[in-house]
Amino acid sequence: MGPVIVMGVSGCGKSSIGAALGERLGLPYIEGDRLHPASNIAKMSAGIALDDADRWPWLDEIGHALAAGGGGAVASCSALKRAYRDRLRSAAGRDLRFVFLELTRIELERRMSLRTGHFMPATLLDSQLATLEPPAGEAGVLVLDGAAALDDIVVAAASWLLGTTPEESPS
Repeated sequence: MGPVIVMGVSGCGKSSIGAALGERLGLPYIEGDRLHPASNIAKMSAGIALDDADRWPWLDEIGHALAAGGGGAVASCSALKRAYRDRLRSAAGRDLRFVFLELTRIELERRMSLRTGHFMPATLLDSQLATLEPPAGEAGVLVLDGAAALDDIVVAAASWLLGTTPEESPS
């Protein structure tokens, strides 16, 4: 299996779903937030949205980490714009697929306000939503309701990635 990115705006559950999906598929999980340079984290922590120049090196890091995962890997990354996804596809060097977690603004704001210890403040949600170019209709993208139960999302994503029905996917 090739590489997979669980994507969406901050607060959608990328990290939780990505880690669980990697475990279910027996693939390593790469936490995209850990690959941000310190300058990006400082900027976001200060409530300043990243621009394209901030994101390109980070996207390359994620793509290269996925490419280094030889037998496949799962990563979390916002991948908000089509150009970002294309950059990731280029850097990953294989048939990269995306699982997009879609949620309402109200639910995203609720989730972001509840989490602690994360550098991304809820005040940056609007900039993420404004930057988002939903990937619906792009090849190699599965769109899922991020408000569904974690296990249901993981089963649906694993089934899609493996080309099986949920009942046939690995336990």
